[in-house]
Amino acid sequence: MSRRRPEAPGVSGFLVVDKPRGWTSHDVVDAARRWLGTRRVGHLGTLDPLATGVLPLAVREATKLVPFLSAGAKTYTGEIELGAETDTLDAEGRVLRRHLGELPSEPALRAALAGFVGEILQVPPMYSAVKQGGVPLHRLARAGHEVAREPKKVRIDRLTLLSWSPPRARIEVLCSTGTYVRSLASDLGATLGCGAFLAALRRTGSGPFRIEDAAKVEELELEARAGRLEARLIPPVGALELPVVRLEAPDERRVRNGNEVTLAGVTLPPEGRVAALSPGGELVAVLEIRPGRRLQPLRVLRSLADPG
Repeated sequence: MSRRRPEAPGVSGFLVVDKPRGWTSHDVVDAARRWLGTRRVGHLGTLDPLATGVLPLAVREATKLVPFLSAGAKTYTGEIELGAETDTLDAEGRVLRRHLGELPSEPALRAALAGFVGEILQVPPMYSAVKQGGVPLHRLARAGHEVAREPKKVRIDRLTLLSWSPPRARIEVLCSTGTYVRSLASDLGATLGCGAFLAALRRTGSGPFRIEDAAKVEELELEARAGRLEARLIPPVGALELPVVRLEAPDERRVRNGNEVTLAGVTLPPEGRVAALSPGGELVAVLEIRPGRRLQPLRVLRSLADPG
């Protein structure tokens, strides 16, 4: 049986793509693998094909850090169209019902939006990647099946009406990871009694990554051809948002071998995690603070000096 040839070493970090409308998140990952010449690329949080904006990608060793980043809050701007419902809860779907009466007033709309702020229960859409019995819901939906879904708890920290030009409401949302803005639009329509669907969506922030960090696909293609794309990668330690400790060479060797260390004379938080750097400033590992100031490796990164 043939074995895949080892990849040449390269820069690790995070690449923030301004995902275009119509592309899936996996389309962007496939493009980045081609641009960077590595299979080791993963995204931090799916964006629907309808949506645009911030799609952070982890590259090479940074893929090991995804579990420490995926829980960050998300920020979106979007347009909700009131007066109709679709099967996908967004503009990509088939219209199921239209509302023939008057649409709500702006005060009524603002009051309804305010009711979604805080912790709420949300039912995942049928057209989503959530799995039931090992099968993604969107596959069941396309086969004409609708199944009961368990509601899950999400958090809406901010929900602002930016403009109301009937039938379109433009909103800004700050929410927890796992929130479906499509479901939020549909639930808003149900609350108002007129139906609604998500007409457009743009993610402007995902954890530490912002739209200002993002580049469009066309720009990234040009940089890849010119051999300049790796210079755009955000260093792993810059994205972790963890306190930083610097290891002496003996402690670095212990950590790289998966052993815990105790650092004398280093100020540590009482609990939580820290990012450990080598004497030269390279990210070595994420360490968990244990009782007695012991630091236990949770995730160790391969050294850039290690060709294997």
